[in-house]
Amino acid sequence: MRSSSVNRPAGALALAALMISSASAATWSVVETARDNTHRLAPIAAPAKAAAATGALQVDATQRYQEMIGFGGALTESSAWVLAQLPADKRLEVIRRYYDPKDGIGYTLGRTHMNSCDFSLNIWTLDDVPHDYDLHAFTLEPMRKWLMPLLQDARKAAGGDARFKLLVSPWSPPAWMKNNARADDGGELRWDFAAPWAAFYVKFIQAMQKEENFPIWAFTVQNEPEAKQRWESCLFTPEQERDFVKNHLGPAFEKAGLLGQVKLLGWDHNRDRMEARADAMLGDPACAKYLWGLGLHWYVSNDFEASSRVHARYPDKALLFTEGCWEGGDKLGVWEHGEGYATQMIGDFKNWVGGYIDWNIVLDQRGGPNHVGNFCDAPVIVDTHTKEVRYSAAFYYIGHFSKFVSPGAHRVASAGGPAGLDSIAFQNPDGSLVTVVMNKGDAPVAFSLSAQGETVACQIPARAIQTYVRSAN
Repeated sequence: MRSSSVNRPAGALALAALMISSASAATWSVVETARDNTHRLAPIAAPAKAAAATGALQVDATQRYQEMIGFGGALTESSAWVLAQLPADKRLEVIRRYYDPKDGIGYTLGRTHMNSCDFSLNIWTLDDVPHDYDLHAFTLEPMRKWLMPLLQDARKAAGGDARFKLLVSPWSPPAWMKNNARADDGGELRWDFAAPWAAFYVKFIQAMQKEENFPIWAFTVQNEPEAKQRWESCLFTPEQERDFVKNHLGPAFEKAGLLGQVKLLGWDHNRDRMEARADAMLGDPACAKYLWGLGLHWYVSNDFEASSRVHARYPDKALLFTEGCWEGGDKLGVWEHGEGYATQMIGDFKNWVGGYIDWNIVLDQRGGPNHVGNFCDAPVIVDTHTKEVRYSAAFYYIGHFSKFVSPGAHRVASAGGPAGLDSIAFQNPDGSLVTVVMNKGDAPVAFSLSAQGETVACQIPARAIQTYVRSAN
């Protein structure tokens, strides 16, 4: 990868927004990111009309599938700390480039952690008083120095509560609630503390609303409930998670009047075990009535069709991608990571997943900080020594979806096109059609794109991604 090719020309996102806003004057518009030129979400010439062609990439908006919830990233303590090392104006620029609907890539979702996670500066909890069954010592104070300013600024940049939705996940209950008396190293919830742990979620939601005027959109029950990690973790079998939801967490939400206000997702772990978790939780009506859906991660498995199999059995439940990143801090910002994001997103969206939340929005030059050295890549890397901000290919590849596919859009049918191209299509609430095409090959590809009875002649460079927008009129 050429490191200099990763940073977009000044104002490219603004130009992209201007181009899309003027789509009513032109039927088609195109935005491109390519490894071997300077294009980073850059508007290029609209495709020319062409005769209908055999083998064209066909988009059929009459066949509609899942509604799209939105796109976003994880607002962790580590990301918050890294951003705080920048001058105030540069910090806010990064946040706006993610969350601003016009000048950024249009994120509307965020995910944060209740209590600490591996991408925290250390292990902490919002109630560290042992046997505080009634949670008298509960406090948001550990979040106030780093996390809370980031949460509030992302919310503001996105346009407030009309657009911004925050998902919250616990990595571990406080150590005093667990059978290993540790927040890390796995362990399980002690069932004599199941009721106060359920009350902990409610307390968090109420405190965020009362003290920060910050509504919580959704909660997952437990991050990665089948992973014993060196960092904060807590193990739940499918049956244990089911019973915690139906006997404790769900009733606690109901008693507090939160059902219907705050969505609850099970699983929040890898695709490879999602079906077993779905059958245990969604297959039990007493548990399923409290669950809006399931969260999934991309680690371990690329069996995208697992989501379709879950959807076929439980079609009334949502599927949301809640975490993914490229692990290891030794290859930060490589071009292939951008292509990998798009591959994962296309695979998930073609199988009923309705939204996408990346892992850390920003990390430092090591892929941290991380209190156990579990370094990862992120779409934006900040050198905390030089204060350089680097936007990698991943940032732009994600933006080819998040900037143009609006909340409330639907995936629509698409098929055909040359072998070697990946593609997917959506229809926005305003009727516009969005088609994302990716070429992971080392040669440019010419193809035809047909939609709404029109065909256009297209060409995509090597190692590139394009977003085609056809306006509704």
